[in-house]
Amino acid sequence: MTASRRAGSITRRCECRGEGGKRLGKDCPQLAKRTHGTYQLRQEIPAKADGTRRIFRRIGYAKVADAQSDLDKVRAILDLIEDGDDEQRAVQIGDLLAQVSSERTDIPDAAEVKRRLAGGVVLDSGMTLGEWLDQWADGKKTKRRTTSGYQSHIRVHLKPGVGRYRLDRFNIAHCQQYFDSYQERNEAIAAQNAARREQEARCRWGKNGRPSQAESGRLAAEREKLAAMPPYGLITGPATLQRIRATLRAALNAAIRKQLITFNPAEWVELAPGKRPKAKLWTDRHVEHWERTGERPSAVMVWTPAQLGRFLDEAESSRLYAFFHLIAFRGLRRGEGVGADWRNVDLDTGLLTVGKELIVDNWEIFEDDPKTEESAGTIALDSLNVSVLREHQATQLAERDSWNRHAAEEREAGRDVADWQDTGKVFAEPNGTWLHPEKVSEEFRRISKRAGLPPINLRDLRHLAATLVHAGGGDIHAVKATLRHSTIQLTSDTYTELLEETDREIAERAAALVPRARRSRENAVPGEG
Repeated sequence: MTASRRAGSITRRCECRGEGGKRLGKDCPQLAKRTHGTYQLRQEIPAKADGTRRIFRRIGYAKVADAQSDLDKVRAILDLIEDGDDEQRAVQIGDLLAQVSSERTDIPDAAEVKRRLAGGVVLDSGMTLGEWLDQWADGKKTKRRTTSGYQSHIRVHLKPGVGRYRLDRFNIAHCQQYFDSYQERNEAIAAQNAARREQEARCRWGKNGRPSQAESGRLAAEREKLAAMPPYGLITGPATLQRIRATLRAALNAAIRKQLITFNPAEWVELAPGKRPKAKLWTDRHVEHWERTGERPSAVMVWTPAQLGRFLDEAESSRLYAFFHLIAFRGLRRGEGVGADWRNVDLDTGLLTVGKELIVDNWEIFEDDPKTEESAGTIALDSLNVSVLREHQATQLAERDSWNRHAAEEREAGRDVADWQDTGKVFAEPNGTWLHPEKVSEEFRRISKRAGLPPINLRDLRHLAATLVHAGGGDIHAVKATLRHSTIQLTSDTYTELLEETDREIAERAAALVPRARRSRENAVPGEG
């Protein structure tokens, strides 16, 4: 690139302008001063594909050394064009330098340009981080559920927050600022939620009898204020932020492999540790606090055995009673429960093998393999669960016969109704088709409310199964085997505190097993030791 080097220069330039904003040029009265003006660099760069000549120009340098430093950077990039290179390579480099010149962005290092050339990457790509995230997620070969999780993080969090940045200019400061913004957002949501809870308390009439006319007017005014307030917001907790960061980090690592960037800023972001929430029992003390304040002691709350008994008593009239009974005692996940097949259930030997699960993706359901290899395990069924499942099987067969009679009658009447579909699922719709997992959750919430129980999620029945195994004499390893966790650490991190509470109950029962013949002090013989 000897010719290009000869075509470059550094000169002093006057930037003074008149009233109309036009440069004064030779008419500037300050031109006679040796120190007037700033330095500019000019460097000829490869022509366009159509042969049009181009100049790299940058102005405004206070020191000649700064201008010379940038000129050296431009020339180092030009030196990447070697004798014998095809014309396309020269045009690529020219396009890159022309874009840097027009947008006044930082001049890239020659080593970075060389690496991107070797990888066949477009040098002047203006791809944003949001565009890359979409492209990366669309090309993932992971399980549908995993890919949907990536897409959710991208759509809900990452694109609105950092998608506007150019991929090759996204840095640690941008990334850290984005994640730090969640702290302020969470504080605002927490304050908003607290204000709504206080307003709800002002809207309640806790006294006996009907309120007076004056009180009725006050309550109506308070309820109007409540209606004008924003709804409860969701806090984005540390564990969720860790998962969002993991998605961003994976996408940026893929960009490095594609040689689009050389550095992953998500690796260096500082976040609060995303610890799993500790499961807690709904003890009387916790129930009283919740009823008084509306606050749950933990994100994961678990019923006591007595509370589970109340729920199951209320659920006996539901066609999903066997489902809830199985989940509560043997700890299946929701998707594993509705995905269970009769061919994997042996009621004679009391064994159930988890083979498939039904997954929800934007309300659509699809069948997939279990979450992990450990999840695809075989668990033992107690005699009570075997009995409940036998009753459920008989009920399902009766539903099949009833549905087929109904379908036949409908077809005779000229209406197109299909026979019962034998999907092989243990739990199904009345016509035999797959049971939507969210319908199970809705039924669970209805039954819980009727039973007057403190709130838990359906998945918390899985946690309840852990306490029942432990209370029945099983240790942490037995809990791990029942829940089919991948590691004992996962079981310990989630359930240690919960099992300590049941340990206290076990200790009390153990102490009560030992009869004692203790004499009271009043009956003790003086002098006896």
